[in-house]
Amino acid sequence: MIGNSFGRFFRITTCGESYGIGKGSGLAVILDGIPPGLKLTDADIQKEMDKRRPGKGKLNSPRKEPDQCHIFAGIGQDGVTTGAPLGIMVHNVDTQEVHINQYKSYKDLIRPGHAEYTYFVKYGENADWCGAGRASGRETVGRVAGGAVAKFILAKEGIELMAFTKECMGIKAKEMSFDEARKNYMKNEINCPDLEASEEMIKKVMEIKNEGDTAGGVIELRIKGVPAGLGEPVFDKLQAILSHALMSIGAIKGIEFGAGFKVANMKGSECNDHPYLEGKKVSFKTNNAGGILGGISNGDEIVIKLAVKPTPTVSVKQPSINMKEMKEEILSPITRRDPTLLGRIYAVAEAMAACAILDALYMYRGYDNVCRIDNPWRQKNNPK
Repeated sequence: MIGNSFGRFFRITTCGESYGIGKGSGLAVILDGIPPGLKLTDADIQKEMDKRRPGKGKLNSPRKEPDQCHIFAGIGQDGVTTGAPLGIMVHNVDTQEVHINQYKSYKDLIRPGHAEYTYFVKYGENADWCGAGRASGRETVGRVAGGAVAKFILAKEGIELMAFTKECMGIKAKEMSFDEARKNYMKNEINCPDLEASEEMIKKVMEIKNEGDTAGGVIELRIKGVPAGLGEPVFDKLQAILSHALMSIGAIKGIEFGAGFKVANMKGSECNDHPYLEGKKVSFKTNNAGGILGGISNGDEIVIKLAVKPTPTVSVKQPSINMKEMKEEILSPITRRDPTLLGRIYAVAEAMAACAILDALYMYRGYDNVCRIDNPWRQKNNPK
C-alpha cells in the first residue's frame, strides 16, 4: 500500500488500522518539518483528539476509545522539539471479541458504501476485513494528531481554523461571521453554531437513527489570518493543495471554495470581488473567490464547504455479494455506527486543512524562516 503520506515540506505519514492485532495495536503519525524549540506536550495534541473521539454521545459511534495520544519521538530532554521527526502514538482500546467476530461473519461480503470490493480488487484476500482496516474512519486519528501540531505552529503565525456543521438533511444554519460562529463553536453534539438550527438537525438525525439509517450534511471550514501569497500559480494552486488534503478524507464527496457552484449562475460583474482601500490595505467587498485568486491566497478569509456522505454502516438489511462464492446475499443489519459523521469529522477537516496551509506556508516562506519563530539565539547571532 502506498499513498500514506501528505505534504512536501510539512509532511505527515500515518499508519495503523481500526482494530489491528494484539494489545499493542493502534495508530501512529510521523511528522517531518517540525521546527526546533516548540514547547509541545501531549496535552496540546489531546485537545484536538478529543474533538473526533467516538463514544461521546447519541450522535456518534458507541465505540469507547479514549484516544489518548503520546509523543514518542522528536522531543529532547529539555522538553522541546529538536527539529527531528515527531512521532505520536494512539492505542486502540475498545477492540472487543464480539465486534471482531461480527466483522468476521461477513468478511467475504461487500458492504454497500464501504471499500470492501475495491480493496479486494486491489489487495485480494489479504485486505484487512476487521473494521475496514485503513478504509475505516478511525484511520483519521493520525491525521488529527498531525493536524494538531500544524495548528500549534500556525497559531504562532496568527492563523486560525474552524469547521462546523452548515447543513444537515436540508436544514441549514444561518450565515455567520467567523467571530459569530466561534462564540457557539462546539456548543452542541452536531457542532452547529446556529443553536436554533442545531436543535432541528439533532432531532432529524435521531429520527433517521431510529429508522436504522444515517444522515449526511455539509461542513463549512473557515481559515482566518492566512497572509496573501500562499500557493503557486499552476499545479500547486492553494485550492489544489487544500482539495488534495480535504478530499483525501474518506467521507468527503464534494468541495466548494467561496461561492462555489453558485458562480455557474452568476454574471462576471456579480462574481468578481471588487477591491477597495482600507487605509493602505487592499480589501474586497465580497468573498466569492473564497480567499484565493489565481491559486494564491489574497489575504481574505478562506471559506470552504465540504459535502459529507452519510455513514455507510446502517442497521437495515442491504443487498450484497459474497466475493468468495460469487453469489448474491443479503447483508444483515449492523448496529455499531455513527448516526451522522458531522459531530466528529469537522476535527479531521480542520486537521487536514492545517497541514495543507502549513505546507504552503513553508513553500512560500521556506522552512528555515518559519523555524526562526522559535529560535531567538539564531535571530540574535545570525541576523537576516
